[in-house]
Amino acid sequence: MTHAATAAGVGFRSERGRVLAAIMLSTGLVALDSTIIATAVPSIVRDLGGFSQFPWLFSIYLLTQAATVPLYGKFADSLGRKPVMYFGIAVFLLGSVLCGIAWSMPVLILSRAVQGVGAGAVQPMSMTIAGDLYTVEERARVQGYLASVWGMASVVGPTLGGLFSEYASWRLIFFVNLPLGAIAVWMIARHFSERVERRSHRVDYAGAAALTAGFSLIILGLLESGVAWPWVSAPTFVIFALGVALLVTFLVVERRASEPVLPLWVFGRRILCGVNLSSLVVGALMIGLSSYLPAYVEGVLGMGAVVAGFALAALTVGWPLAASLSGRIYLRIGFRDTALIGSALVICGTVLALTLLGMGTSVWTAAAAAFVVGLGFGLCASPVVVAAQSVVGWERRGVVTATTMFSRSLGSAVGAAVFGAIANGTLATRFAHPPAGVAGQLPGSVDATSLVLGGNAGSGAPAVSDYIRSSLQSATHHVFLAMVILAVLGVGALVLMPRRAEPLVFEPVA
Repeated sequence: MTHAATAAGVGFRSERGRVLAAIMLSTGLVALDSTIIATAVPSIVRDLGGFSQFPWLFSIYLLTQAATVPLYGKFADSLGRKPVMYFGIAVFLLGSVLCGIAWSMPVLILSRAVQGVGAGAVQPMSMTIAGDLYTVEERARVQGYLASVWGMASVVGPTLGGLFSEYASWRLIFFVNLPLGAIAVWMIARHFSERVERRSHRVDYAGAAALTAGFSLIILGLLESGVAWPWVSAPTFVIFALGVALLVTFLVVERRASEPVLPLWVFGRRILCGVNLSSLVVGALMIGLSSYLPAYVEGVLGMGAVVAGFALAALTVGWPLAASLSGRIYLRIGFRDTALIGSALVICGTVLALTLLGMGTSVWTAAAAAFVVGLGFGLCASPVVVAAQSVVGWERRGVVTATTMFSRSLGSAVGAAVFGAIANGTLATRFAHPPAGVAGQLPGSVDATSLVLGGNAGSGAPAVSDYIRSSLQSATHHVFLAMVILAVLGVGALVLMPRRAEPLVFEPVA
């Protein structure tokens, strides 16, 4: 029996396999939802409207997930992993039901926020439990198992999302979470037990509220400025000013809090700072490709949701394949160098997307670019998480893992907002200045993009549809350009990490 197993309270080494299966299923709950909704977005926009608002489906989910992850990490280190996992699954399923019955885009966005609160517990708790049960050497193999969950979800998710959207209803993509969640709870209850020395704790609600409100305002300003109101206007200035003020307040609160929701020491250590910045970049790039590749395949290439799901599946197939190999690589050359190889592949993949995805591109080319990016994510994301877990003990592993997940979720939330602002700005400019032949027929709103989404590629006047398609291609091209720049900047985050991951020294935990 390993020391890790003892710390987690698992009595026998043989029990670890059953617990691993349980947390793999729990991870699958979030993984399936992440992959299944991307290909359904065009159909959702077709039914509910609001193309300019669709980035909120990702941003609000990821924002509430990011804001709650540090809280769950703190609770996990004081109350144990198991109750936190139960709570997360329950809230996630509640959000799924609300999403399934949503009757408008604002209601669906709010329901996604509830889902995000639950997802904020499920994914980091799964990774934390795995870190408790297995040593650094064993985690190389376990990371491959956990990554395989995303591989299976990458095949099942986009396929189900495309089939439901094209032949039934996109609402089914949320209800499919219910049986999966019930099975996950049953397996955890039956196979996972832990002994935790409970400690009194103070919840940093003020810090969590300031963090959530601050980033919510920043995302609101990014998504709505230039669409709902001009960029250079009083609303833009006020929203960004309030957002920055709240984030500064958050930093002040965290310095004074006895148990901060996001301990600032996780950003003061070189290796943890590099890990968190790298996770931030990975999250932003992941949401960028996941959000706009299906829109490109359906809106620009005129393909159906099932084909768009195939293209996106290539991303999440490449990820677990590389992640399963990353363990062998980082045990030989180190965490940082393995992640740098992954970053190089991410840059190559985003460059392929930028240069090759045009009006007449084959869907196989889009899938190939996504696959290369997925390979890069597998070699970059998995090693940095293991690196963060390997330099702290059990009593801080929950916080460190949660902070890494917070950084990735925050990157995705802000990335969705930034990429959404780029796409909406491009479309707004194109629709405001159309050619004479379509000027009188083109709706003035960015939501006109829905005319070529969700199986409507051939609807309306051909000239209008063609111009909308070319406008959407221009918007996605600008998004891919921003992704290339961000991927290059991500290399700098990895350079911050030391070549060797040495255990960190802390004052004794009270």
